[in-house]
Amino acid sequence: MTTKNLTGADFEATVTGNPVVLVDFWAAWCGPCRMFALTFEAASLKHEGVVFGKVDTEAERALAQAAGISSIPTLMAFREGILVYRQPGALGAADLDQLIEQVTALDMEAVRAELASQQSAGV
Repeated sequence: MTTKNLTGADFEATVTGNPVVLVDFWAAWCGPCRMFALTFEAASLKHEGVVFGKVDTEAERALAQAAGISSIPTLMAFREGILVYRQPGALGAADLDQLIEQVTALDMEAVRAELASQQSAGV
């Protein structure tokens, strides 16, 4: 699968409508973003069943603001519509592969239970 450009119009549907979604927030003027784009694209060809989305923070300023993006590149990983990873900075290929494996292997019942616990505690 190749990467998919996401906009404010399709971001939520993409994140909630797919089991695993990785989103790269980037900008054309950002050198580290351009370097990470090659790693991200290569990973998209290796990991079937994972959606690889890209958000151009210049073109989608409202979406970047709503996502709280203050540094790029920022990578977010969603599993079953739940944000399970968020980190600024570019990952290397091996680290990205490891992250994908970890996100795919998550026990989502445990994740939901932890979220419910945090919500009930007011965290």
